Amino acid sequence: MTVASPVLALDLGGTSLRAAFAPLGDPAALEMVGRWPAPASMAELEGRVASILADRPVAGIGITAPGLVEGTVTRWVPNLPFLDGIDLQERLAPAGVPLAAGNDAQMALLAESAVGAAAGLDDAILLAIGTGIGSAVLTGGRIARGAHGGACSFGWASADIGDPGEDRSGWLERKAAGRALDAHATAIGLADGAALIDAARRGEGAALAAIGAVGDALGTVLAGAVALLDPQLVLVAGGVSESLDVLAPPVLAAMRRQLPPHLRGITLRAGVFGPRAGLVGGAVAAGRGREWWRRKE
Repeated sequence: MTVASPVLALDLGGTSLRAAFAPLGDPAALEMVGRWPAPASMAELEGRVASILADRPVAGIGITAPGLVEGTVTRWVPNLPFLDGIDLQERLAPAGVPLAAGNDAQMALLAESAVGAAAGLDDAILLAIGTGIGSAVLTGGRIARGAHGGACSFGWASADIGDPGEDRSGWLERKAAGRALDAHATAIGLADGAALIDAARRGEGAALAAIGAVGDALGTVLAGAVALLDPQLVLVAGGVSESLDVLAPPVLAAMRRQLPPHLRGITLRAGVFGPRAGLVGGAVAAGRGREWWRRKE
């Protein structure tokens, strides 16, 4: 019996590149290939992918990128500017091998909606909270993409009309992502955000107050998203998902304070794939093809 070629999933982040093979049709059964520092140039990325594919044919490639992706073109990738304007299908896929590309948060939600915490649901929101905030929305059974692939960028939402804005990060990212936790930690004499979370778990008042400020910002902005979209579930991915035991209470309190009664029962939980979500999403997308955001019936 002939064994079908696997798909290749590539998770390209601002600091690393990870790769895994997966059987076609079983995207969560990852066979890890390796992890490397993020490439410094397009030539380096092309060389790495060619090396991975040298001895193993694949049925398709799925790649995540930490920025704006339109079709198979990476339009804007702040941490990897050499990717701006690059058509990944042309540069990374061998002749005849289809490539699917997407924003990292959208791919993480694809993984969760296909075979994870949101499987079987039609409407969900995902926030991937790490150094920054990535976000994605499942609506009516498909991943919302928008006119240019950049829909639902909640990290850029603001609850402060006086904020002057920034070119490379949004208000919510500055108030509720990893660097905000680090800043709160430093302000009360702790080393970093991880130490802040640990102190909050011990019930230390200053740490709990700092976590409350982060939760207020996150919950207030999320309330607007929930009111707009009426999702069945809000998922949290990324490094901060491991801190939901202390972060979820203030987030939910702020959300419910800003929501009408019929939406206050919203559920907030961590995704099931953790740091593997991008790879699993890439494998799902590779199996579905270029229009991976449409649910496969």
